[in-house]
Amino acid sequence: MISLSRFGVMFRQMARSPYCLLPIAYCLAASPAHAQAPQRGGTLEIGTVYVTLSALSWDSADWNWKHNHDTGAVYEQLFAADLSKAKRLGGKYPFYGDSWFPPEAIRGELAESWAWKENPLRMEVKLRKGVMFPEKSGVMAARELVADDVVHTYERLVKSPKAQKGYFDHVDKVEAADKHTVVFTYKQYHAEWDYRFGYGYFSGIMPPEVTKAGATNWKNLNGTGPFTLSDFVQGSSNTYSRNPGYWDKEKIGGQAHQLPFVDKVVYRTIKDEATQHAALRTGKLDILESIRWSAVEELKKNAPQLQWSRWLAMSGTFMALRTDQKPFDDIRVRRALNMAVNKAEIISSYYGGNAEMFSYPQHPDFEGYHEPLEAMPDSVKELFKYDPVKAKKLLAEAGYPNGFAFKVQVTSAAPDHMDLLPLVAAYLEQVGVKVEIQPMEYPAFLSTMMTKTHAAGYFQNQGHTTPTTAIRKTFVTKENWNPSMWSDPAYDKKMADAYGERDEGKRKQIMRELTREIVDKAPHIWLPSPYVYTAWWPWVKNYGGELRAGAVRPGPIYARIWLDQEMKKKMGY
Repeated sequence: MISLSRFGVMFRQMARSPYCLLPIAYCLAASPAHAQAPQRGGTLEIGTVYVTLSALSWDSADWNWKHNHDTGAVYEQLFAADLSKAKRLGGKYPFYGDSWFPPEAIRGELAESWAWKENPLRMEVKLRKGVMFPEKSGVMAARELVADDVVHTYERLVKSPKAQKGYFDHVDKVEAADKHTVVFTYKQYHAEWDYRFGYGYFSGIMPPEVTKAGATNWKNLNGTGPFTLSDFVQGSSNTYSRNPGYWDKEKIGGQAHQLPFVDKVVYRTIKDEATQHAALRTGKLDILESIRWSAVEELKKNAPQLQWSRWLAMSGTFMALRTDQKPFDDIRVRRALNMAVNKAEIISSYYGGNAEMFSYPQHPDFEGYHEPLEAMPDSVKELFKYDPVKAKKLLAEAGYPNGFAFKVQVTSAAPDHMDLLPLVAAYLEQVGVKVEIQPMEYPAFLSTMMTKTHAAGYFQNQGHTTPTTAIRKTFVTKENWNPSMWSDPAYDKKMADAYGERDEGKRKQIMRELTREIVDKAPHIWLPSPYVYTAWWPWVKNYGGELRAGAVRPGPIYARIWLDQEMKKKMGY
């Protein structure tokens, strides 16, 4: 583990540069990537934030959360993050959030412009002209993207038997007004109108030809994006090859350059942490996006030229407690289990100080939506204080003076959780509550939640997504990602009100109230959120640790990276 004194050194190094944890002399010696002329060619090897997980679905109609991560370099969307506003370029945004950007950080991708119209309420989107789908043997001839492709994509999502209930209830219809104009007519205003279909998890624009050929088969994928999917090996790798007819450009040093720069991008699937770190250390990976704090010191020692960024996890860690079953239908039991876990000790001993006590359901980056713990009511603060005496008292009041036993499911694809859960279980055992731990492979683990067959305890993390979705998806009745099975019609109504509120200031107030209420009701054992590290070699250019340009979508980021292959050779790799 890293000592606190060592962390002091690391933090001082970080303070010298927002993008580099190397000694200051090395950081300053490197020229800013955006001032250099880009180089073309080479293969970018990446261990992504989901390095342990292979692709789960190639078809957006499966409504799988990871689809956009694996297809987002092939399928483009109406909107994407405006990467020109990245912090490394002097902007405001780090672009590591999993799926939320304020309006000023969004740009049109396939959308050239968009405008609200009234009576009826609608959004008119003008598509870029001349954007091409490349030729795909056995699937389609090369042709231009048109408005009918957007309509087709929307209708596939809505009609899918796997569609998330209520997700598009605010939309009345989507129509092609002409070849390059799409009109979204709404039943009512919805605060997530841009996210839901504009840059969301399932909104990559797919042509009908791919649907006809079979959208679940990776070999049929064909989009307007910077890359094509040229190979896939389950449990090993996704390989993306440069689309030579890609439309977009990157402005560097005042000059526009055709994208993408690299010939290939490879996502490596590596389940073992030690193997991930060895691949990075030996240059087999150019970037490793998710590194636990405990590995940083060793990696810096053995590969001192690595460059680093540090970010607060964009997913909350918790143990969900099924409130539709005894004993977790009793708030006293749920509050007792929260008090039984020494969260401050987890931060200091398990995370070495490298975590935050309270950053879920609202992430601190959600300005105006997040409130710090010190601003919370005393009843909320109480849940984050270690008090086993009061925990036992509450259990006794609830009728469990001798405790009880229950099963907790966890995925073996999350090494952090496999290490942390036994520690949480040990705290619970001290108040008489015994935990049976059931590790599961990720697909089976996810399936139990989606089918509502999961155990009384469900240990996971969930992405914050957006400030509104962070609450809706996990605490509204019958939502897919609601492992606590929380159900409260009055709470559901408040959430609906938030979505219909056009005034963001008022919407923020509603969400702050909803956050306070749900944390206080304790359907989860709330746990600290760790800081995570991203590391890359100095030959990776035009990059500063950005992770996502849409909902878990890194494709536009990778399209803008180039490799200094001469530097790589000189460094012996």
